[in-house]
Amino acid sequence: MTDTHSAVADVLVTSGAGASAIHDVVIRDLTTHRDPRGTLTELLRADWLDIYGETLPFAQVYTSTTSPGVARDIDRWHVHQHQTDRFYCVAGRIVVAIADVRPDSPSSGKLMLVELAASDDGPAPLMVTIPPQTLHGFVVTSEGPATLLNFPNRIYDPGDEGRTLFTDAGVTFPNGEPFDYMKVAEFYRRS
Repeated sequence: MTDTHSAVADVLVTSGAGASAIHDVVIRDLTTHRDPRGTLTELLRADWLDIYGETLPFAQVYTSTTSPGVARDIDRWHVHQHQTDRFYCVAGRIVVAIADVRPDSPSSGKLMLVELAASDDGPAPLMVTIPPQTLHGFVVTSEGPATLLNFPNRIYDPGDEGRTLFTDAGVTFPNGEPFDYMKVAEFYRRS
């Protein structure tokens, strides 16, 4: 068995290069344009058909700011039956965890971690699209607060959102250890 540090590194994605480990998860590289005045980053465009279109319309946008070391739900996953989330980090660093529990998915049983890290002068260079029926959440791994932007494809419906305890989901790192946000946070403290 490998140690926890290696297990986190095995499922961590820090760029959009290559295929996603989980079917239907899209990791889009974003470009931040810099000049003497500052920066500009396009976040959502109608011609980005991998993350926008008839099945992925724009419905709303919201932002949340989370304190360092905090996971929004420390012991449970979020899951939507119909909503697709599009997460983007404006400030700080978050690590988004996605677990595929869809029985008919070609990546069923897989876990992936996506690092969304803003720079000092601009937002994160990635957006991650999280499909319905996948377990997901995030932990802030930056020293200061992190700000998340979400562009879901549906108006918020509390009936569509559920929670699943980690202990009930049975999601593990590649080395067999049960998933835990604090193991992810520890990876960043040790790195």
